[in-house]
Parts: sequence; structure tokens; C-alpha cells
Amino acid sequence: MDKHDTLQLRDQRVTPTSEVLELTLGESYVAYTAFMDGLPGLEIEQEWQWYTPHKAWFARGQHRWVTSRGTAKEKTLYWLHVFDGSFDVAVWFKEKNRMEALEANVSDKTQQLILDAGTMGKMPTFPVVFEITTIKPLADVYTLIECKKRLER
Repeated sequence: MDKHDTLQLRDQRVTPTSEVLELTLGESYVAYTAFMDGLPGLEIEQEWQWYTPHKAWFARGQHRWVTSRGTAKEKTLYWLHVFDGSFDVAVWFKEKNRMEALEANVSDKTQQLILDAGTMGKMPTFPVVFEITTIKPLADVYTLIECKKRLER
């Protein structure tokens, strides 16, 4: 079975609330709440959107700031997908920034994820996808989110 087949939150009428997420994630809900607790310190807001191509709710992590000229800017730093009992956080990088991502202070396992990540289609971008069931990978997730925020601002 393809992992895409186990994607959850497929009813557009059911907004992903804490209750819905706790029911769907089960024991992984603890890791999800820990992930969410770390976002304000990174100046990131998460918003849920219905994503029509996959017919599912995805969360987008946004960093918003105002330039020195007063222009409001925003950058998507990650996408979050919910599965039965786990969630994925995908941090997308431009291919030209692969070396900077590799130089981030992350575990050997995460460095291997970066090395193995292939570009998608014609776009010169690649995703680093973390499958999360526990709080263990969160430090690396936050490190790569900060790296992306710094690189693409």
C-alpha cells in the first residue's frame, strides 16, 4: 500500500481540530502538541488548508515579517500531512541550498535524508520529509526550518 493511501483528514467539511487530530494521531498526538509548542519561538504560524489535488487537509507553516520598507512578506517553511498514527513534516529546499541544509547541525540520519532527497519534477526543489511518531526528530525539524527561514528570506 502506498503511503498516500493512508493520508487522513479527507473530509473537507471536518476542520482539523485538536479533538480530530488526537483521534487520528493516537499516541503520536503528544509529538504533534510538542511540535506545535515550539513554533511560536520560531516565529511561525501554522494554518490548515484544504488541498484539492490530494483531497485532504494539509497544514502550512508560515513565517511572516515586514521588510525595512514596510512591505508585508510571508514564506511557507513546511507542509504537514496527517496519517493514521503519525504525521509528516516536509521542509522544501531549493537545490542550490542543499549544501547549506547539509551543513546544518542535524543528526546523521537527517543528513542522509537530505542527501537522498530527489528533486520533484521540473522544479529544482527537494523535500526533506520527517515521519513523526515521537518527539525525537523535532530538534532536527526545527533546525531545518530555521535554516530554510534564514536562506530564503
